[in-house]
Amino acid sequence: MMVVSRATAERYSWGEGCDGWLLLPRNDLSVIQESMPPGTSELRHFHPRARQFFYVLSGEVIMELEGAQHIITASHGLEIPPLALHRAANTGEQEVNFLVISSPTTRGDRTNCVGLDC
Repeated sequence: MMVVSRATAERYSWGEGCDGWLLLPRNDLSVIQESMPPGTSELRHFHPRARQFFYVLSGEVIMELEGAQHIITASHGLEIPPLALHRAANTGEQEVNFLVISSPTTRGDRTNCVGLDC
């Protein structure tokens, strides 16, 4: 075991200018730090198996969960159960940074709603 940080974690890009760092990339538990610049969002989607917890470190994210809008500010979080439709968006003027904790991992466990009736 070793101490991890954004500087030592594997980095990846997603969406339009968003970044993620795999802090704990295990199959049974995943911890990712993500950042979203202002004006970015992800596609509405769901995870058949994974339960997630989004915890905002800085900024403010809008989480659409099953059609309801939740404003999550720094030091606050929201649980996303399996099969729940959700989408994160940064409509503010500052970058948002948050943790995404998933059990099990969401790798291979994501269904986007593009072209689907969801």
